[in-house]
Amino acid sequence: MGPSAVLPHEQSANETRRRPLAVMRLGLANFRSYARAELTLSGRPVVLAGPNGAGKTNLLDALSLLSPGRGLRGAQLAEHTRKAPQIAGADVLWAVNATVGRSGETHEIGTGLVAGAGGEKRQVHLNGAPAQNSADLGEIIQMAWLTPAMDRLFSDSASSRRRFLDRLVLGFESAHARRSLRFEHAMRERARLLRVGPRDPGWLAALEQEMAEAGIEIAAARARTVERLNGELVRREQAGAFPSAQLALQGETDRLVAEKGEQAVEAQRMALAASRLRDAESRRTTVGPHLSDLVARHTEKRMDARDCSTGEQKALLIAIVLANAWELARQRGGHAPILLLDEIAAHLDARRRAALFAEILALGAQAWLTGTDLSLFENLAGRADIFLVEAGQFISQNS
Repeated sequence: MGPSAVLPHEQSANETRRRPLAVMRLGLANFRSYARAELTLSGRPVVLAGPNGAGKTNLLDALSLLSPGRGLRGAQLAEHTRKAPQIAGADVLWAVNATVGRSGETHEIGTGLVAGAGGEKRQVHLNGAPAQNSADLGEIIQMAWLTPAMDRLFSDSASSRRRFLDRLVLGFESAHARRSLRFEHAMRERARLLRVGPRDPGWLAALEQEMAEAGIEIAAARARTVERLNGELVRREQAGAFPSAQLALQGETDRLVAEKGEQAVEAQRMALAASRLRDAESRRTTVGPHLSDLVARHTEKRMDARDCSTGEQKALLIAIVLANAWELARQRGGHAPILLLDEIAAHLDARRRAALFAEILALGAQAWLTGTDLSLFENLAGRADIFLVEAGQFISQNS
């Protein structure tokens, strides 16, 4: 079978209700190892099995770029461009497009990197119309993902944990992406003025007001999401094969949100104004939500997640992502997020593997799962779109 594999779309009314958010078609051009590829799907979970280097993670990476941000790899946009000779239309360096089903409606979404007179630029289209930026994708599609690189998330840098949490926040509040862009733009402008001038007090004050407003909104959204997740994790504590966790935020901006209430923005603005000299000398911004951290505690063991084994940390991460999916489905009328789970099954024992698959099916979530061994996914036979991936080709295993 060639690069396009088509599955039947017959679904019962009950299945449609239980899967209100799913990618029904995915197309790639000039993307990493793919010159061109297209998949048509049923809306069920998707299994991609094949050897290392076959292109499984590249496909998940392409999918992740259909949500706000820079995708699961966090790579520079130009890094996604296929290195081998490209297909015709060299002005499009790479492109990803999809048909997304959502509660009986379909949306056409796409993104890509285009070369022009002004240089390379990312473009985003929603239902045939150009969008301002990738933040607009959050109105249609919500995603969460786990990759092997995240197995030691709780022992990694605070920035990695912030990115993980912000991905979960986006599911509940699509405006979070715009708040982040607003804060980052003002922070860059303030840093430039402090570094090269002119250090106009009025100009700096305006940027600091913008940073304070957006920064407190970011921290408040994170706090709301952590509260939601903790509530769901408590509800799940006695059930399931995965350990429970308790989450908390650490950072000065998070403290202001918790303690100052409506006065938090002004307190943040004043802290920014007071830090001008320090920030100019250190060439970094020392106040704001970009310094916050997410900490997790293994509830049963009463141990910080960073002190747990790699296997325990992975299990905690899966528990958090599942709690997020259940809470998001509850908040959004059954809209569980699309889950991208790269090499998720290889290091789980049979009991946890079966539990994970059972939860995905109970959620009605379209989870995309990759692995080198097809036998690991035998519990999903007949209940998922299963493909062997060989050299960028997709060979359906569905009868």
